[in-house]
Amino acid sequence: MTGVLRVDWVPGSDRLRGTCHCGATLVTDGPTEVWEWLLAHPVGHGAPAPDPRPEPALVGVSR
Repeated sequence: MTGVLRVDWVPGSDRLRGTCHCGATLVTDGPTEVWEWLLAHPVGHGAPAPDPRPEPALVGVSR
């Protein structure tokens, strides 16, 4: 796993916000829930999925 995982307190409440290195967040009541989510969340954070759209054809260019 690479990147920074962050847990911070939400001011004015007794809740915690977990932030994954990808930018996804979760606000929850307890530290156990936020850390379980953070440590499980990065599954699938490999290389980005390929773009399903086909590459546009170049007019007048031979390949």
